[in-house]
Amino acid sequence: MPATESFAAAHIKPGLLVSTNYAEMLVKEIPAEKFAHMPHPKMNHPAFCLGHLSIYPDKMFELLGMEDRVEEKPGFEELFSPAAECVEQDGRYPEKDVIVEYFLDRHRALAEALPEISDETLQQPNPMEGRMRELFPTIGAALIFTTTGHIMMHLGQISAWRRAMGMGSAM
Repeated sequence: MPATESFAAAHIKPGLLVSTNYAEMLVKEIPAEKFAHMPHPKMNHPAFCLGHLSIYPDKMFELLGMEDRVEEKPGFEELFSPAAECVEQDGRYPEKDVIVEYFLDRHRALAEALPEISDETLQQPNPMEGRMRELFPTIGAALIFTTTGHIMMHLGQISAWRRAMGMGSAM
């Protein structure tokens, strides 16, 4: 009889792959020269949204004790952290292809690692401090939010950006 799939493999991986594929569809036809354009002063552009999301798989690898999987891209944490401000492209943001490839690589790497994560690991208390532990008391809760809700929240921003730029649905 085959071994039972872990919760992460059975329940988290499908949503992560759907979100990752949706992100790829959303940004595919956006011209590179518009990728970091702000059609409204308070609207995050796709470069910022995808760059921000791209730093989270490595944060999850660290949370899961899989530090050997971390492949941080220099400068991304400073440019795309929650404390960073999204601005009109002034030369600070990497090219579209660099951001998209890093986003896809990191999220696909995390998806591939999910079957290795035990249910016991997901049930452990979240070691992050402050509000993150309050909101997500277990490692599993933090991983689920990061791989689903967080991604879709920012992809919704890209979808709204597309409409503000006169682009249609990506679906």
